[in-house]
Amino acid sequence: MDSEAGTPPTGRFVPVLRHPVQAFGAKVLDFDRQVALMAVINRTPDSFYDSGATFGLDAAIEASRTAVRDGADWIDIGGAPFSPGSPVSAAEESARIVPVIAAVREVSDVIISADTFLPEVAEAALAAGANVINDTTGLRNPDLAAVVAAAGAHLVITHSLAEPRTVYPRPTYDDVARDVAEFLLRKVDTAVDLGIREDRILLDPGHDLNKNTLHSLEITRRFSEIAALGFPTLAAVSNKDFIGETLDKPKRERAEGSLAAAVICILGGARVVRMHDVAASRAAIDLTEAVFGWRQPAYLRHNMGNFNEPAAP
Repeated sequence: MDSEAGTPPTGRFVPVLRHPVQAFGAKVLDFDRQVALMAVINRTPDSFYDSGATFGLDAAIEASRTAVRDGADWIDIGGAPFSPGSPVSAAEESARIVPVIAAVREVSDVIISADTFLPEVAEAALAAGANVINDTTGLRNPDLAAVVAAAGAHLVITHSLAEPRTVYPRPTYDDVARDVAEFLLRKVDTAVDLGIREDRILLDPGHDLNKNTLHSLEITRRFSEIAALGFPTLAAVSNKDFIGETLDKPKRERAEGSLAAAVICILGGARVVRMHDVAASRAAIDLTEAVFGWRQPAYLRHNMGNFNEPAAP
């Protein structure tokens, strides 16, 4: 049953969040009635999706501003991939992302996260105007928590098993959704013990991070088990390999599958979706929120008068 008393089943899970209304700088989100759209900006020459298209500083800044114009609530800026490869020094990673963060913050109150697992980079990013640290290592380095706590910032805790930029062959789980949920709860306890406020924590089950396609499909199907933990939960599904392997599509042809996966996760309780195609994702989220009753249509004309006026072109 839907969590709202007296209503029939709707095919969606409505999580009971411990802290549904949260402030990210000047931006306030009510996760009881809102799904936030996180846009992806990678200042890396070997990024998973765009192969370095936004590696240049000007390109990264313009892509960030375009994402805001297209409806992003949140910009996630990264300078070092999680995927296997040579490590990126803290100095180099900071040089990649801090100027972008500063440039975006100068012109917008959009939520900004730094996709990093290095405390030094996190500190520089927060000083430049970031609101959130998006840690894909699951708080592997406790010093990162100290930086986030000192700044009063938000932290995204992601499930992953490997050391960053290393290979983790043939990951196995007893029960992937249960194992991921238990991991994330342990990490929440660690974060709180290290001084991070509970209302500053978001969770990400980590689609494809040390998971095969069957694992990621099951996480998507059982997303409600992660959302039920009571923290706003992020679905980072855009263009990932589980979509490509399921549909037999290369990265540039996964848009439809990405949107489908994002909406399935929203139906399972996701409250942030991390997407590459901002305009299309904005439309998908807006329609989903309208179905939920959280958003009014842009206008009402069809069958609303004595004559059936055509919709606006």
